[in-house]
Amino acid sequence: MATREDAARVRLRRSLKLRDLYTLTIVAELGSMAKAATFLAVTQPAVSQAIADLERFAGVRLLDRGPRGAVLTAAGEALVARGRQALDTLDLGMRDIAFLTDGGRGVVRVGADMAFIAGGLMADIITHLRTRYPGIAVHVFETSMRVSAPEYHSLMERGVDVLLGRRPHENIDGELFVEHLLEEKLKVVASSTHHLARRNEVSWSDLTGETWILAATDSIARLILEDQFRQRGLPVPDAAVATYSMQLRLQLVATGKYLTVISEHAYHHAADRWQLHALPLECSQTLPIVIQRLKHRSTTPVVERFLKSARAVILAIRKR
Repeated sequence: MATREDAARVRLRRSLKLRDLYTLTIVAELGSMAKAATFLAVTQPAVSQAIADLERFAGVRLLDRGPRGAVLTAAGEALVARGRQALDTLDLGMRDIAFLTDGGRGVVRVGADMAFIAGGLMADIITHLRTRYPGIAVHVFETSMRVSAPEYHSLMERGVDVLLGRRPHENIDGELFVEHLLEEKLKVVASSTHHLARRNEVSWSDLTGETWILAATDSIARLILEDQFRQRGLPVPDAAVATYSMQLRLQLVATGKYLTVISEHAYHHAADRWQLHALPLECSQTLPIVIQRLKHRSTTPVVERFLKSARAVILAIRKR
């Protein structure tokens, strides 16, 4: 005998329109029915009707309309949150179908730390992937991986499939699956023409008073470097240039006037091109490499292949 819950489920599947649900999410994002109508290329009455149908179906008000626009009610927020998951699941299903019916073609969207883009890790992963699956396209979005970075919102909103970076987001661990791939060594680097590069022995005290290029203050590499000085009772270096751009950092180091700190893989990737020299120093801490994705989101075959390529490249780095 069918239960009340079964009847409600049948009513939901027969009556709820995905188009109306999508319309609600767009109104919520844009904060206006007029803007949503323009975005969706429909009339404003059509948007109003879609919202009215949803509210009649849900039996509660989903939007508060006022002079400042349309704002979700608590019920509307709950429906939009689940609606996005439903729409995302359908999108993943269509991507699965495209992969299965088109000879292994598809798209993987990756948010990657700038250090991995300029440092060569992303290029190595893409080369490994596309050598085996040339039909897979990789869309890479530069991220900073800072705690407050908007790229985490992009992951939560399904704008990217995975994030490749240095550390997980502390505030949404319950929503993320975090895979630690490697603990990478850190190198203090100069140009081969720098005066310290000519010395066989260099101590941490020798680095005080040198001119440094560092990332901003919340960079994990910079925090590790500063800790090396503190452990030895030495003054923490100031950044003559502070930038997240690896390209700018290497260009300036190549002038022979600066020191910087980069990962071991980035050093090996850039040493010959930029004539870099790693100073004979050991850092007591390492840089993590992590992959992050949503716990409750099914991975497509394309994403699985990207993850396998990432793991294979990391395994090769471990064996060096």
